[in-house]
Amino acid sequence: MARVTLENLCKIYPNGFVSVRDVSLIINDGEFFTFHGPHGCGKSAILRMIGGLEEITSGKIYFNEDLVNDMLPPNRPLAMAFQNYVLYSHFNVYDNISLGLRLRNISKQIIEDRVNEAAEFLGVSHILSEKVKKLSPNARQKVALCRALVCRPAVLLVDEDFAQQDTNCRKEMIADIRKINKQLGITILYVTNDYHEAITVGDRVAFMVEGKIVKVECATLIP
Repeated sequence: MARVTLENLCKIYPNGFVSVRDVSLIINDGEFFTFHGPHGCGKSAILRMIGGLEEITSGKIYFNEDLVNDMLPPNRPLAMAFQNYVLYSHFNVYDNISLGLRLRNISKQIIEDRVNEAAEFLGVSHILSEKVKKLSPNARQKVALCRALVCRPAVLLVDEDFAQQDTNCRKEMIADIRKINKQLGITILYVTNDYHEAITVGDRVAFMVEGKIVKVECATLIP
C-alpha cells in the first residue's frame, strides 16, 4: 500500500491568500488519518494537492519513496471520493463502476471480476443493472466508492462534502470507509470540520488553523 509524506508543503493562491503554510507530516501505510479544522483552514487544499488537483506552490509529496509533485492524477496510486463525484444517470450501476477501467482498456474479464468484487464488498451486487437515476443518495454514494475501489488504490482521499445529504447517509459512508481501511488495508485521508467525527472515525487526527497543523493526536475510535 502506501505511506504518504508531506515535506514543507505550501499553497499560495494568485490573489496572495496563503491556504497551506509549511506543513510536514508522515501518514503511515494503512492508517486512517483525519484532517480537522474550520472552513478555509487548508485541509481540503492539502487533499487536493495530494490528489494532483491543486498545483503545489512549494514543498514535496511522497508516496512511499516516490516523489509525486509532477505526476498526473491518473498516474498516482490513489482514488478520490469528493462531493463532485460524477455518476452518469443514463448508465446502469455496472457501467458507472467499470467506466474508469474501460477507459484504460483493461480486459473485460478483469473488469467484471473487479466490479463484482467491489459490489459484493459494499453490498450493491443486487443493483448492478439498475439505472443510477433510480438510486437513493446512499446507494449512489456506495456506487461512487465502488468505482474508486476497482482501481485498486493504495490511498483513498475522502472530502467532508462527499456525504452531505443527511446524517444517516454520512454514518453509512463512514462505516464503509472504515471497512475499506480495516479490511482492505487502504490508507485513508479524510477531511472534516466536525470535531466529534474527527476524534472518533480514524487512527490519528491533525488539527488545523489558518493553514498550519497545530497538533496531531491519536483518535478515540468508537465502534
